[in-house]
Amino acid sequence: MAILLGIETTTTNCSVALSKDDVILAFKEDMGLDYSHAERLHLYIAEVLQEANIPKSEIDAVAVSKGPGSYTGLRIGVSAAKGLCYALNVPLIATNTLKALAIQANQSGDEFKYIIPVLDARRMEVYSAVFNPVFDEIRSIEAQIVEESSFLNYLDSGKVLFIGNGAAKLKDLIKHPNARFNDKALPSAREMMPLALAKYKISDTEDVAYFEPFYLKDFFVTSKKK
Repeated sequence: MAILLGIETTTTNCSVALSKDDVILAFKEDMGLDYSHAERLHLYIAEVLQEANIPKSEIDAVAVSKGPGSYTGLRIGVSAAKGLCYALNVPLIATNTLKALAIQANQSGDEFKYIIPVLDARRMEVYSAVFNPVFDEIRSIEAQIVEESSFLNYLDSGKVLFIGNGAAKLKDLIKHPNARFNDKALPSAREMMPLALAKYKISDTEDVAYFEPFYLKDFFVTSKKK
């Protein structure tokens, strides 16, 4: 039996789940458009533990979505996860953000040749990866500028689902008949938990002291316009 706490803060969605083996015991998230992680994350952690009637001391591992995504969101989520791991002396598990997002394609009821999770980055850029219907990674994570011809090799071979807030950029560009879009989906702790459990079972954990989120691109600050 494994009790796992999952933290997802890579986008505006502040999401926390508590699971016992493959069963979600409690789940909280804020799907709003504003970043609320600093205010809500620790509150949500306390609430899922209370709802499940599980004390912190019974947590076997803490899982965190490793990115890519919002620099600030990633820092908040990873800092909280590390703090819990140090305090409870439990392992840290890092899960693939885009794979967890791709898993939400199961909720559509459709069959796709490829599932392409896309997270919004700056300007016309997205973070993306490509998965097959059983969520094997066909193409690794990239930061790319999207245009009309993006992903054409996948679209020409079958129906493709673009899922994530980055799909909004693709809707106006890609008119291929095989393209489908879900731009409302955001990475969630709910889909993290099966990935975290699989890693826990084989002791695929991180060094708490040295683990860093997967930013993919360097963080920079722009000056405010006068």
